[in-house]
Amino acid sequence: MTATRRLAAILAADVAGYSRLIGADEGGTLQALKAIRAELIDPTIAAHNGRLVKTTGDGLLVEFSSVVGALRCATEVQAGMAERNAAVAADDRIEFRIGINAGDVVVEDGDIFSDGVNVAARLETLAEPGGICVSARVQEDAAGKLDLAFEDLGEQQLKNIARPVRVYYVLPAGNSSAVTRPALASPDKQSIAVLPFANMSGDPDQEYFADGMVEEIITALSRIRWLFVIARNSSFTYKGQSVDVKRVGRELGVRYVLEGSVRKAGGRVRITAQLIDSQSGAHLWADRFDGSLEDVFELKDKVASSVAGVIEPALQAAETARAAGRPTADLTAYDLYLRADAIVFSSSALSPRRSIFSSRR
Repeated sequence: MTATRRLAAILAADVAGYSRLIGADEGGTLQALKAIRAELIDPTIAAHNGRLVKTTGDGLLVEFSSVVGALRCATEVQAGMAERNAAVAADDRIEFRIGINAGDVVVEDGDIFSDGVNVAARLETLAEPGGICVSARVQEDAAGKLDLAFEDLGEQQLKNIARPVRVYYVLPAGNSSAVTRPALASPDKQSIAVLPFANMSGDPDQEYFADGMVEEIITALSRIRWLFVIARNSSFTYKGQSVDVKRVGRELGVRYVLEGSVRKAGGRVRITAQLIDSQSGAHLWADRFDGSLEDVFELKDKVASSVAGVIEPALQAAETARAAGRPTADLTAYDLYLRADAIVFSSSALSPRRSIFSSRR
């Protein structure tokens, strides 16, 4: 068949946390997805003149002749899924992430190819479970035509896409609180979010090991009394996404972000981790841990305790530097500081053993 070109709106969707759902209940998940396709997704696609190009396991690729049709389909699917999930426990919900782009596509043997298709797939990974992300072109074409609001997420560098893409998050126009989406204020205590570790093994079965490793680290860090640790349910909303740590810091209200990866080779596993300041984007610490899979539980405990052990002093040093570089405008506090400094100085002068200037003998 001869390849042809045409303009299209491309919708890419997948199921958030698909591997976890399949691992917990394979039969039930597959049966539920089949029902969702038959009762909600396929009829909604047809109602807006879309064409289901292909399915990829937990994913869908759909072509529309207009941006408006693609957005109407996406918002109706997400609204329908929200209704279906209303009475379902959070861990058992099937939630879709959707990305939409518009551009020139090559059509061959019923499939579609182009850079625009790849962008739609990457936009999907930026969307939150139950959410929709679109490109600037989609936002421009749909503005004023639908009862929707768009939040500008700025230019994003998408994986394997040469140029930055301006991304918008789609929200119902009536949801004013969601439109503003104010950043959370950082708590008084030092705070950290541990993001899901990337599975670099190419083996879907290792997703469970990576997720379990993160849970162990979260538990270990939670034992540090002065450290506020974001719960797993909050940090795992970023699973599978290409995230900006500054955005994570704003949305979760944390000062620090820990991210990493897990790579398995034979009976060995390598775990890497790095600690990042969410406000400046600076890397504060990074390390790797190698171990044997003969005793998985012992390995997880060892890595978790090691990470917590090195992160605690790294965070203390970062907080000390932050405090030292932040002058106070409170005159009372400054007066107390001068009084304390005078006491320390006088004590040092009276006792040579306490003085930092005393010489060694």
